Amino acid sequence: MNPTTLPPVLFGTASLGNLYVDTPFRIKQDVVEQIIIHNPTHIPFFDTAGKYGAGLALETLGSCLKNLNVPKDKVIISNKLGWYQTELKTPEPIFEKGIWKNLKHDAVQKISFNGILECFEQGNRLLGDYSSQMVSVHDPDQYLDAALDLNDQEKRYNDILEAYIALHELKQQGKIMSVGVGSKNWKVIERIAQDVDLDWVMLANCLTVKSHPKALVNFVKHLHHKGVSIINAAIFNGGFLVGEDFFNYQFVDINTESGKLLLDWRRQFFEVCQSYNILPAEACFNFVFKIPGIHSVALSTANPLKVKENIDLARKEIPMSFWDTMKAKGLLEQDFNGF
Repeated sequence: MNPTTLPPVLFGTASLGNLYVDTPFRIKQDVVEQIIIHNPTHIPFFDTAGKYGAGLALETLGSCLKNLNVPKDKVIISNKLGWYQTELKTPEPIFEKGIWKNLKHDAVQKISFNGILECFEQGNRLLGDYSSQMVSVHDPDQYLDAALDLNDQEKRYNDILEAYIALHELKQQGKIMSVGVGSKNWKVIERIAQDVDLDWVMLANCLTVKSHPKALVNFVKHLHHKGVSIINAAIFNGGFLVGEDFFNYQFVDINTESGKLLLDWRRQFFEVCQSYNILPAEACFNFVFKIPGIHSVALSTANPLKVKENIDLARKEIPMSFWDTMKAKGLLEQDFNGF
């Protein structure tokens, strides 16, 4: 995947899978329509996954695109593979409790040569008239974390490598155009990148104005020099950096020490933004785009009115004095040396 073909803002589809709230279908279709309308110079790009609503996001995206009469060659779909839709046998899904609302299915993780192919085939079935052109292994970090011991972890890592063999076969067969990886733990991406030929990587929740370790910034530069496209997702740390109650999908409790520290950091961040007449979201965008190698940002919204606003955020210029102030107040990582 040539980074020049990626728009600066890609749209995640977690909201189409009822992340946090059960959003009406008409609102979801309005979101997709606004994405189509406000991408006049780029082919609209949707990032989805079998995990999002246990396949609901895939079904919804396919239905919305069909209703809007979007030609198959006028949309790019990235499907992060590894979660397979299954029958719902409990009052609520058990694959990821508490954050997906009103689902009709559950999901299980399938990462292996055959498992990833099953996820790919099911994903395209759920998309209906559409298919994914970009694929990746989703949540390899979570798959490794579930290991019972070191031997099990090595077996699971081999499962991941086998899954990539399958994905590269799909690419060789012309069924997809690129292979990547999506993970919240960038160290897992670093490990995989040593063993697998990747076209792109998607970082999630780990490279933001709040969290930007030097080692990760250096890794991004390394990937950039290798010609790997880099997509940065969840640059608001799950919405926390723009005022919401969840940090990386965990509720921030003011009664805990960690919660107090997070809320204090955000209060100071908001104060600096206000003093420069800058929106927190604008600062979040500007920060990551200043890091060499970041080609695109992936965002998800359930509000149609936010679509154009999110695209416009990518164009906001912020003076370096703002970042000097952030550094002086200790709001950036101690070893962050600038852009």
